Amino acid sequence: MKPIEPLIIKTYKAAIDLRNSTDKQIKSALKSIADGLLQEAATLLKANAKDLAKQEPDNPRNDRLMLNEKRIKNIANSIRNISKLPNPAGIILQERTLPNGLQLQKISVPMGVVGAVFESRPNVTFDIAALCLRSQNACLLKGSSDADETNKVSIKIIKNALKKNNLNPDCVTLLPSDREAVKELFTATRYVDVIIPRGSDGLIRYVRQNSQVPVIETGAGVCHIYVEKEADIKKAVDIVVNAKVSRPSVCNAVDAILVDEKIAPEFLEKLKPKMEENSVEIFADKKAYKLLKGYPRLEAASSDDFGREFLSLKCAVKVVKDTDEALQHIQKYSTRHSEAIVSENKKQCERFLKEVDAAAVYSNASTRFTDGEEFGLGAEIGISTQKLHARGPFALEKLVTEKWVIKGNGQIRG
Repeated sequence: MKPIEPLIIKTYKAAIDLRNSTDKQIKSALKSIADGLLQEAATLLKANAKDLAKQEPDNPRNDRLMLNEKRIKNIANSIRNISKLPNPAGIILQERTLPNGLQLQKISVPMGVVGAVFESRPNVTFDIAALCLRSQNACLLKGSSDADETNKVSIKIIKNALKKNNLNPDCVTLLPSDREAVKELFTATRYVDVIIPRGSDGLIRYVRQNSQVPVIETGAGVCHIYVEKEADIKKAVDIVVNAKVSRPSVCNAVDAILVDEKIAPEFLEKLKPKMEENSVEIFADKKAYKLLKGYPRLEAASSDDFGREFLSLKCAVKVVKDTDEALQHIQKYSTRHSEAIVSENKKQCERFLKEVDAAAVYSNASTRFTDGEEFGLGAEIGISTQKLHARGPFALEKLVTEKWVIKGNGQIRG
């Protein structure tokens, strides 16, 4: 593989051009990307089919890789929505004049060059490019080999739109899918300002442990729903089923269901047919196993099953004594992504929302809402589970840093 430093340097230089671009140019470029995406849908689907053909047909992650006309339209709509959001860069955050006459401003500015390392999902290529462009950041995109053909067509669509709007096409760069490209990206501290991994826990851990460039984690999701003893049974069943089956291959899908022992028999009896209807495999602890006896896809759970991000039609179920035990379990196994309680007891809900340490905590709602677009943020690069700089959907508003601008008239410090 050829060294990628020339590509990185081109992107670094293009970031300067992008900072000098106009808001009108960037908005127009984003609209052109959305238009180009729809116009080239057939070409993109053909490339995506090639990528899918390389996978095992029963791989549950194929859902993440797959594009169809509906998903392409959704991506285009998301890009248009991002174009309508205000640029988070260039905002005066503080302003004052010192006694010596120096005029101070603290201003939000683009990060510069954002490196993104991600797996499979081709929509991420467009999401990251659009968010970075809107905030005047250049970006280096390192997708996986699984989506190589799809990403190559995607980047052509993006670059054509940039050229059409007189923006430097090097401000969005697709790096080779080889692992060696990642290693070189990790050491490009002179040219890359931040790296954001998006994908499996293994990928995120690898980037965190090996990158010399600062990393903002978008963590894996081991998500829980706790059905408290005063839950509305129908509401709880609907929420759990939605959180598990609406799109099981994503990070905000529920992985473990905790149910209070006082409500467990009734709740699990009503949950069974809904889960069976959707072919969900259940890994149950001893108490839940007895209550679920006769369920066709039932397995006895091991302790490891309660820390698994399944990313498929599988989930763990545990019967707990009370809220204390539920909170202790979540504290032990949570990846601090999205956690939920279902209860009609407001006091228990408030306790859960205060005590659970996660990027998103819910009462009486599905964890599937943890998403930049659902939160009105346009889209997101990923869900940040760390606490520095950004937490939750890592979206447009967080793709900036700060700069102090000081204007004087010959002042010197005594």
